[in-house]
Amino acid sequence: MQIQSLGDKILSGDRRALARAITLVESNRADHRAQATALLDELARHNRQALRIGLSGTPGVGKSTFIEAFGTLLTGQGLRVAVLAVDPSSARSGGSILGDKTRMERLSRDRNAFIRPSPSQTQLGGVARRTREAVALCEAAGFDAVLIETVGVGQSETVVAEMSDLFILLLAPAGGDELQGVKRGIMEIADLILINKADGDLKPAATRTCADYAGALRLLRKRPQDPPGFPKAMMVSAAEETGLAEAWAEMQDLTRWRREAGHWDRNRADQARYWFDQELRQALLARLETPAARARRDSLGQQVASGALSPAAAAQSLLETLD
Repeated sequence: MQIQSLGDKILSGDRRALARAITLVESNRADHRAQATALLDELARHNRQALRIGLSGTPGVGKSTFIEAFGTLLTGQGLRVAVLAVDPSSARSGGSILGDKTRMERLSRDRNAFIRPSPSQTQLGGVARRTREAVALCEAAGFDAVLIETVGVGQSETVVAEMSDLFILLLAPAGGDELQGVKRGIMEIADLILINKADGDLKPAATRTCADYAGALRLLRKRPQDPPGFPKAMMVSAAEETGLAEAWAEMQDLTRWRREAGHWDRNRADQARYWFDQELRQALLARLETPAARARRDSLGQQVASGALSPAAAAQSLLETLD
């Protein structure tokens, strides 16, 4: 594969080249990883940036419906929008339905939109392991906004905040109880909480839920990266496409303030350091998966199981072998 040629096509906005490049960075083959690294390094020199928006929410909250309506709003304003949707993988078969594109039929036909579903595989955090690199490819392709849809809400979903400029949490009316176990962690990083399905018979419940979360947000410690009034809770209806323009205006105001205050650049720098640490950890773990390391691990595992070695001593022995 000619990396220079592929990079040039991506920079020109070639959607097929972008899709090929994302497939390349998602591959675990050693030669593909080397090519992907070279491609990403080449594209990074152009320093193109998009607004990265992470989106999470409880199951059934209407994430796909919201993304389609919100994405259509943005493309209607002349913006180019990329959607990176992460679908859960089966723990048994490893397979994934990857149905997000079919649920966003209208947006998938929009010439200013690009939708790419990816399997989460065994990756924790609600995103695929290479989602961050896919975001970088979409930025290089000239997209103005990249929407990153996570698998579903939970404590580990906070990882998406490490690759986003804005983190949006979608909730359903009267759905507060679903978040009792996790809301502290995820609400602390949410920039905007949107109560979806605020229409019809659900509107009164949505109003109460919005007021409850607005009150809860006021009790959280103020973050230095937030202007007065943020984070905040708002009501939207993706089905009726109401409240979306107001939510987008709030996102733009918050982004503008963070840029002017210097928080945007600091956040991007902190994220780069975070992902350096993650890549280093993954590379070290990969050294345990070589044939020699696996054989040594199996041998030591048998000694631990028989009681001949303690787990700590076996682990130390394996690490010394790697050294």
